[in-house]
Amino acid sequence: MGAVLYCIREAAPQNSDGLYPAAGAGTISAELLYKTGAGYVEEKVRKALSLYNEMLPDFACYGSRCLHDTFILGLPGFFKWYDMKFHPQDTILTLDYPVLKDLSALTGIDRIYEFILCIRQEQSFLVRFPEEDITGLLSHHNSEYQDAADNICETILTAFAGHILSKKPLTEQTFETEDYLRIRNAFQEFSLPDIYRQINAGINIFMRMHHENDTEAETYFSGAVRNIAIRIKNAAEHEKLNRLF
Repeated sequence: MGAVLYCIREAAPQNSDGLYPAAGAGTISAELLYKTGAGYVEEKVRKALSLYNEMLPDFACYGSRCLHDTFILGLPGFFKWYDMKFHPQDTILTLDYPVLKDLSALTGIDRIYEFILCIRQEQSFLVRFPEEDITGLLSHHNSEYQDAADNICETILTAFAGHILSKKPLTEQTFETEDYLRIRNAFQEFSLPDIYRQINAGINIFMRMHHENDTEAETYFSGAVRNIAIRIKNAAEHEKLNRLF
């Protein structure tokens, strides 16, 4: 029954109230919905596997074992054991590497496919920077980052936000006392929503410059900005900004 409902949800359009049309109430039968949805599931598996194989040759983990184990070791197991006929609703993997989009409402191939899309966005972003700069920032943020379940892009974007708030050029990597003071003053001068908008605007400008007006990239990375603003605020209040930048 779980497999049937999963496939029906894949095919059936939701009403404005979030409900699916009752079988027999319209012009489409539950059997047709199931068969159509099962076809969608099969097609999404093919698309996900194709995208995964396309990404593999240039994939970089930047020393993160969590990312490596999830993407390189875990996903092949999903494609090997996923039962799209009898258990399409089963995700199988825990997907330990955290992406910047909430996937908790998704299961099965829906969750796996969206996870791969998220990783593709992150890889496209990270490739813009020298690998040694990325690993250097990660190591500064957490000397044991290789074993941490942290999102790499969130750490990089946190550093980027620090440059925005301190008005420090991106070409200057080392933060000084006066930079930390500017960041603390920013939180005294502006409200948290204002800080959020400043960081988000800066990130969007960067994305438009380097991702050719990719609105999906802007939307994806903007999802991390609120948490970043709160993290910087807490570090500023406790005089721990040097642990972030």
